[in-house]
Amino acid sequence: MDSSSRSYGWAAHALIAALVVVTASFIGTRATIPNIPIWYAGLQKPPFTPPNWLFGPVWTLIYAALALSFYRILRKDPGAPGRSRAIIAFMVQITLNALWSVAFFGLHSPALGLGVIALLWLSIVANMIAFWTLDHIAAWPFAPYLAWVTFAGALNVTIVMLN
Repeated sequence: MDSSSRSYGWAAHALIAALVVVTASFIGTRATIPNIPIWYAGLQKPPFTPPNWLFGPVWTLIYAALALSFYRILRKDPGAPGRSRAIIAFMVQITLNALWSVAFFGLHSPALGLGVIALLWLSIVANMIAFWTLDHIAAWPFAPYLAWVTFAGALNVTIVMLN
């Protein structure tokens, strides 16, 4: 890619990265929010369950970091080895991210959510590795994301066991 196309392409790449992440966030939020006050509130939850207000800020930070990471990968030369694989890995994990909310909250199925979160966890690891090969900075936001999803997985397992 020549420098002139890269100089104006930053806006398109930023828009793509933002739209992909915002779409996943929107889908997850639409599946989650209406189900918190009645369905989720009625579930037995472990004592280590964080307060509901914490989830919004945490996911906002994670999504912002993921969008920036994805933007950095999109800005790589299209011919860079591993770029296509990294983009596919990102799209798989962000799709599973949204799908977890649909399964757990939207379908009221902690058991199905557990299956999705297991796949999400694996896809985050794969995504982190794919990004690492191209851009170490782009890979770093996946560490706190993986930690948060690991914690969410522990919550999910416990909710399945308690309900």
